[in-house]
Amino acid sequence: MNLIIDAGNTYIKIAVFKESLLLYRTSIKSADLSKISYVLNQFSDIRFAIISSVSSVRLKELSPFLRELEVIELTVDLPLPFQINYKTPQTLGVDRIALVAAAHKKYKHRNCLVIDAGSCITYDFIDEKEVYQGGIIGLGLRMRYKSLNEYTARLPLLEPKMENNLIGKSTNSAMHNGVSLAMIVEINGIIDEFSNTYKDLVVILTGGDAHFLSKRLKSGIFAHSNFLIQGLNYILEYNRYR
Repeated sequence: MNLIIDAGNTYIKIAVFKESLLLYRTSIKSADLSKISYVLNQFSDIRFAIISSVSSVRLKELSPFLRELEVIELTVDLPLPFQINYKTPQTLGVDRIALVAAAHKKYKHRNCLVIDAGSCITYDFIDEKEVYQGGIIGLGLRMRYKSLNEYTARLPLLEPKMENNLIGKSTNSAMHNGVSLAMIVEINGIIDEFSNTYKDLVVILTGGDAHFLSKRLKSGIFAHSNFLIQGLNYILEYNRYR
């Protein structure tokens, strides 16, 4: 069995796989690392682990919980099942690598655009020749709401909401349209740009805000809630059998 640890900007996601089958998944705060011991006790057959971190949590902090396991940490230097054509690979977020790995496994030999709607919104493209070409990084949904609040004197901090009317009739509804509706338009426009350039494009939507956004996005987009951890498991399996 495999233990997957994805340390994101807000939460640490923990998952257990038996080969490609997801058996368990949970999210914890970084202060509650002891949860890892609980998972290991529940699944005594775990022998391998992979750690991916885009936060301050690093392997040395997790090592005391993983002493009995064979552990790898995801970096751009790790052997990967696809090529990377990125001018600054050392600055490439490991979360983006994991998402591209999942796309490579599930949609092999297809042009794939992976949209991750999280703290930031990222668009990552792997082509039909199995080469990761790069992508786009933008402000995430809540980051946009927070910016309106922090960089003005009187605008409130709102929770995301999708308005039904194009024209906002109050400050709050105008802000919702300026963030949520504008983000939908942005995503659909970027999808159109890629679709016009690359034939038979597969579009995958994932991340914490995927469900909120998917209701208003174009049809034909595949939503995958566990895409990142599936990509991490794929990379772990790929390195185990090399």
